[in-house]
Amino acid sequence: MSVIINTNTASAFTARTLGESTSALQRSLARLSSGSKLSADDAAGSAGSMRFDAQTNRLAAAKHNVGNAISFNQTQDGFLSRVGKALDRMSELATLAQDETKTDTDRTLYNKEFQTLDDYIVDIAKKDFNGVSLFNGSGLNVTTDSDATKFSSTGVNLAAGSDYTALNAKTVSTTTAAAAALTAVKTAINTLASDKASVGSNISRLEHTSSQLSVLKDNISAANSRIKDVDIAEESTTYAKQNILVQSGTAMLAQANMLPQSALRLLG
Repeated sequence: MSVIINTNTASAFTARTLGESTSALQRSLARLSSGSKLSADDAAGSAGSMRFDAQTNRLAAAKHNVGNAISFNQTQDGFLSRVGKALDRMSELATLAQDETKTDTDRTLYNKEFQTLDDYIVDIAKKDFNGVSLFNGSGLNVTTDSDATKFSSTGVNLAAGSDYTALNAKTVSTTTAAAAALTAVKTAINTLASDKASVGSNISRLEHTSSQLSVLKDNISAANSRIKDVDIAEESTTYAKQNILVQSGTAMLAQANMLPQSALRLLG
């Protein structure tokens, strides 16, 4: 065995090993303290996690948009239910006004209620949701995924040109006028049934989309977790191992640094 003073190979080897163990221990400590196993030397993992984070946020935004669209359509449905009740009563009044045993004075009273209900429908046609018209015939283009794919919902028109506004010129003041009014009301009721069905289908589609977005967001979050989140149990084991190696390496480095001192005995 050679006794060398200038080059302590044992010390150099031990110092290098100790440095590697210390770096591994520091990395393990960082992971345990942050909960993330991503580091500067894992560029691919960091890039993949960043894309997943961005997609998850976009999915959350799309789900928010879908939720607002559902509320919009539910509001439409609520108003249309009230329109339905008004049309029911208007059809009843138009039928009552055709009773030959009634006088024109009676029909005047029926007509007053008929016109009041018509004004009520006209007022509903002006309603909006957060400044967006509910009944101008335009549907919503709703973002349904993280790539902003659009679903175009069916609109409802209570405004000019619709079967509802055809009632504006109708009266039940005479039996002839009441018969014409009843025909118009029945047409409006048929249109209402179609509009209610369209709004219902919008709500059903959007609710399914919302559920789909939730599932997709959960799955992407789980995939992202596998990339960036540290397994505490596994990392604790790694920490314990590296901690022991650092302590033993430190002790062995001290011993390695003492080896050249044996040369003094030979010189003494």
